[in-house]
Amino acid sequence: MHLDVLDLRNFYYRSALGRAAQKAIRDQLVEWWTPAQCQHQTVVGYGFAVPLLRPYLATARRVIGLMPGPQGVMPWPAGQPNVSVLCEETLWPIRTGQADRLVLMHGLETSEHGSALLEECWRALGPGGRAVFVVPNRAGLWSRSDATPFGYGRPYSQTQLEAQLARHRFVAERAVSALYQPPSLRRGWRRSAAFLEKAGKHLPVFNAGGVLMVEASKQVVAPNRPGLTSKVKRPLRVLEGIGAPVPEPSRRCR
Repeated sequence: MHLDVLDLRNFYYRSALGRAAQKAIRDQLVEWWTPAQCQHQTVVGYGFAVPLLRPYLATARRVIGLMPGPQGVMPWPAGQPNVSVLCEETLWPIRTGQADRLVLMHGLETSEHGSALLEECWRALGPGGRAVFVVPNRAGLWSRSDATPFGYGRPYSQTQLEAQLARHRFVAERAVSALYQPPSLRRGWRRSAAFLEKAGKHLPVFNAGGVLMVEASKQVVAPNRPGLTSKVKRPLRVLEGIGAPVPEPSRRCR
């Protein structure tokens, strides 16, 4: 079940915990995809991924924020021309192969048609394109708290997510967890949030962040052709010299 867009907006833009979560996830995404790398590319977000897309507004050829109908839509970004679009969950209003970069957040884990959604992701992504899937971490604290959007839907382990992506012709390139700070509004935790995010990437005791981020590429299968796919340059001449078979003469009864 998708969350309401107003609840998502209030969490990410009007609460200290949501702004901290937005920054931690966005910083990791920008570390993988710098705005310079996405120059003159089409960057698409699905679900409620718009908090992660702001760094690409200045450099990308086009930024599109797709929001599913059950969730609802809001205008984004504030104070600039709107790029957000309300769409069907498995029928996006973009051409096949149009997206160079694709980000999903609060889309896969809350979808009732996860398989069809991944097929639509594969269709929309162009050859050589990359996608990042952000989902609640099954082993993290954030998936156990109803106070955050990551407490809803199906949490994943890294193995589960990568296996599901592989079934839909995606190749996992790299994965990381983020959101090592606890989902708490206490002032002490808020003050130490930046330290926990840095420490979580290096200390095994913080190995389970609140979300999993997996970057995947589109796998394109080579077309099947009838007959032999390549010509044998030097065939073995084992049967040379053997004549063609001659039918045995018929025998008449005497």
